[in-house]
Amino acid sequence: MLRSLVIIPPSPPVARTPVAAMNERVNSTLTLETPVQAPPQLRPLYQVDERLAPLYAEIADCPRCPLARTRSRTVPGSGPVDARLMLIGEGPGQREDELGLPFVGRAGQFLDELLASIGFERAEVYIANVVKCRPPGNRDPLPEELAACGDYLERQIEIVDPLVIATLGRFSMARWFADARISRIHGAIASFDGRTVIPMYHPAAALRNPALRDVMKRDFAKLPALLADQAHTPAAALTSSVAEATVPTPEPPAAIAETPRPVPHVFGTPLPRTEAIEETTADEPEWRDPPQERLL
Repeated sequence: MLRSLVIIPPSPPVARTPVAAMNERVNSTLTLETPVQAPPQLRPLYQVDERLAPLYAEIADCPRCPLARTRSRTVPGSGPVDARLMLIGEGPGQREDELGLPFVGRAGQFLDELLASIGFERAEVYIANVVKCRPPGNRDPLPEELAACGDYLERQIEIVDPLVIATLGRFSMARWFADARISRIHGAIASFDGRTVIPMYHPAAALRNPALRDVMKRDFAKLPALLADQAHTPAAALTSSVAEATVPTPEPPAAIAETPRPVPHVFGTPLPRTEAIEETTADEPEWRDPPQERLL
């Protein structure tokens, strides 16, 4: 009796960013493998302090949620480990997924403009997102995806230890201001555990609504004074404060679900691909770059 032979192809591996390929060391900075399509002006952003490198390698191999099967690259963050200012966005878009860096699309250009307006360059601030992989179709990140990345963000904050955190968009805002509306509390100033947090609109929101450009510039204009105050104020003396009387008192940080950590390893762990992961463009999130724009 003849039997047919069915060949089952191997499952596609988890897409990992080649973070472990550290081919150059300058002082305490490691130069990570850089995508060939990365523009010259972005290449300095692939340098990462060795204190962050183990975390970046762990993120690169992360299999915690289905986004591991659809990403091209992980986008852990960029910037100096001793940055005084940390900006936290929401999630990578298409361009970020290709290059492995946050805010490199049109929203990133406006962010650079906002930083320049207060005398800062991108290389002086640390930038991260609440999720490290691009949600398919740039949809909103799901609760389980936020929970899966929550530990990574906490460790980034702990390592960088910034004086001021500016949240960009409603998903990063919700980490400290639960159930608040960004239209009500943007630009409000509060202190959590001795660190100043100020919520702001996401730069992509201003690209869709030009009236928000001036709003964001006014909110960013508060940052230099906040950084100066924090640099000269003992942590024990810091108290919660709100910039406007109409802003509700900030809620304590929302609890992040415990997720077992995977054992760090060099090569990605193969996971089966599921057809349940579908792209959608419904309810387009505010952090998404306009679809017709493609920068750099």
